[in-house]
Amino acid sequence: MSEALRDRVSWRRSLRGYLWASPWFIGFVCFTVGPMVVAAVLSLCQWSGIGSLAAAEWVGGANYERALVGDEYFWMCLKNTAVYAVGSVVLTLSAALALAMVLNQKLKGISIYRTVFFMPAVVGGIATTVMWRWVYNPEFGLLNAGLRPLLGVWNWLAPESLHLVEAPGWVYSVHWALPALVLMSAWGAGSAMMIFLAGLQNVPEHLYEAASIDGAGRVGKFFHITLPQLSPTIFFNLVMGIIGSFQVFASAYLLPTTPGGPNNATLVYVLYLYRKAFEHNEMGYACALGWILFAVILAVTLLVVGTSRRWVYYEAEAA
Repeated sequence: MSEALRDRVSWRRSLRGYLWASPWFIGFVCFTVGPMVVAAVLSLCQWSGIGSLAAAEWVGGANYERALVGDEYFWMCLKNTAVYAVGSVVLTLSAALALAMVLNQKLKGISIYRTVFFMPAVVGGIATTVMWRWVYNPEFGLLNAGLRPLLGVWNWLAPESLHLVEAPGWVYSVHWALPALVLMSAWGAGSAMMIFLAGLQNVPEHLYEAASIDGAGRVGKFFHITLPQLSPTIFFNLVMGIIGSFQVFASAYLLPTTPGGPNNATLVYVLYLYRKAFEHNEMGYACALGWILFAVILAVTLLVVGTSRRWVYYEAEAA
């Protein structure tokens, strides 16, 4: 085959590949890159979101200045989101790893249990949030029904100064609303659990055998073998958990009796962005809030990636 013919065949193959990939590429440009560019431009404008884009008024960096300096709710919702993100990521990853280790056992019918624990991650959205609202009901909710007997035992054993009068009010309480959202986030730990389970099944068995010969116990094996071998999986779940937790919206909007309530205790960042865009008709300011959120998520993600060299172990690199 001549070089010219070879180049022609190679060009045709490349063209065929680009044609097959073109639907995704066109969709990515139209529905991802395009809206991002438009949002970046609108973040420098004042526009109500109603009517023609020609009505947008250029204001430069005024929207960003307003968010960082002149908007008291901006820092409140950013703080609430940060607290939620830390609690949600820690709780979800801990629960997912614990479940994965339990479900990694070679037992009869273990696939059924894996399916059962993974199902909550699939069944989500409004139905799950409504279910948790009933669970959190302070009077007849399932959670407080289980806590009241425990509180009675605690009040009987503990000194009078440490007595707890009543069960928490959860989403109906200013102090317990945000922890309630964090606790609910563990309901979706099934996705991270499956990734941890795949990572556990790839840990070489001979490492545990060698550790047993050296007299290591279960705790020693967990900290010196399991965790180092799982560090790439932990790193992946950590990054994805951070990105997802900073974008929490549905639970904060639907779970409390009023979105963001009580007393803005669950006013998270994306909910505040939604209010500005679709309730207050400040689309330009909402776009600026969106880009600030993008910068925050990018900064936190880069921080985690930058520190990963100190704690993520890759067997190929070690070899």
